[in-house]
Amino acid sequence: MKIKGFGGIFLRSKDVVTLRNWYKEALGMSMEDWNGTVIKPDTDNETIFSLFNEESDYFPKEQSVMLNFQVEKIEAWMEHFNKMGVPLLKEPETSEFGTFIWISDPEGRWIEIWEKKSLE
Repeated sequence: MKIKGFGGIFLRSKDVVTLRNWYKEALGMSMEDWNGTVIKPDTDNETIFSLFNEESDYFPKEQSVMLNFQVEKIEAWMEHFNKMGVPLLKEPETSEFGTFIWISDPEGRWIEIWEKKSLE
């Protein structure tokens, strides 16, 4: 069981278009229609950079940033969190991108845990 890297960094913005354009201009990060880009530092790890409208309910509105950790063996992580007494904030979700679970740190910040769907 190990963390493979950041699975994503999500920023809330009052003006997604302006911020998206700034990141493109300042850092050369071209973003897709979904207001994000995939940065591939390694063949088996992806870091997602994505902008969320400030009214999005994907994570708590009072939280400006949510960390996402890409992991292996998400079921083992769920068992680990259960043994530690760290509850899941909502039911696991599985999509074409993989499986996601959410926990919070001791200060209440949501953290997304992601196991990327295998291409096998």
